[in-house]
Amino acid sequence: MTTTEARQQTSILVQAAAQACEAKKGQDTRILELDPIDAGLSDFFLVTSATNDRQSVAICDEIEDKLKKEFGVFPNSVEGRRKGEWILLDYVDFVVHVFLAERRAFYDIERLRKSARPVTPAEFDAELKAALAARTLAARKKAAAKAKPAAAKAVASKPKKTAKKALPAPKPAVAKTTKKPAAKKAAKKAPARKVASKKAAIGKAVPKK
Repeated sequence: MTTTEARQQTSILVQAAAQACEAKKGQDTRILELDPIDAGLSDFFLVTSATNDRQSVAICDEIEDKLKKEFGVFPNSVEGRRKGEWILLDYVDFVVHVFLAERRAFYDIERLRKSARPVTPAEFDAELKAALAARTLAARKKAAAKAKPAAAKAVASKPKKTAKKALPAPKPAVAKTTKKPAAKKAAKKAPARKVASKKAAIGKAVPKK
């Protein structure tokens, strides 16, 4: 996972935690995008206010339950739950601060983090959706660019069809002329001569009256 992808994954968790704050009526919820130089190990602070200690605990319970069920993520540490004046949920890459209103004004954590960029949950949600859409589009373009050479290679590897050689045209049939053998003609003429000679001989043998 790249640094950008890891940060977007953290942003999704922060967004879910902010939704949990809104569900339990957290007030003046803000997300502080921390300066990388000033942030240390965390990328974001999520800050919200509660009207009493019971609401503070309810907000923290809702955040923990939502992140556990939807993402299988647990806080690395939890501080201040017993008093409920300032409860801190440390998820390493982001930290949730749930204050009573007067305690938030006293510590003024937003002022202490002057280099941080504060955004509302709605603004954060819009920015996250735009970033995820751009990431999806880039992934599709990358996949399409890889698919084109593969398709061209597959086409090139197909065997070329060889043209069939044209068969020579059949020769025209020549009518055969039947010639009668010369011997048969001679044989037919010979009996005629014999008959004529026989008639002559008979004529000589018969005595004249």
